[in-house]
Amino acid sequence: MTPKESAQIEAEKTYVGFLKASKYTVYAALAFLLAVASCNFGVEDGPKKTGSGYNGEQYAPTNLN
Repeated sequence: MTPKESAQIEAEKTYVGFLKASKYTVYAALAFLLAVASCNFGVEDGPKKTGSGYNGEQYAPTNLN
């Protein structure tokens, strides 16, 4: 087997592995996004939301004359 032939075989094997890894990465990313989207991206709604409790009126810039 010539070096060119062995390099071609190795390149094809590496390319197939790269495509497989890329495919699984995309599938994992899509599954993650679907899971996060099903949880409303972590936004809390409802009567028991904890949130930051930020009060915009408390920090309003008043009396700046």
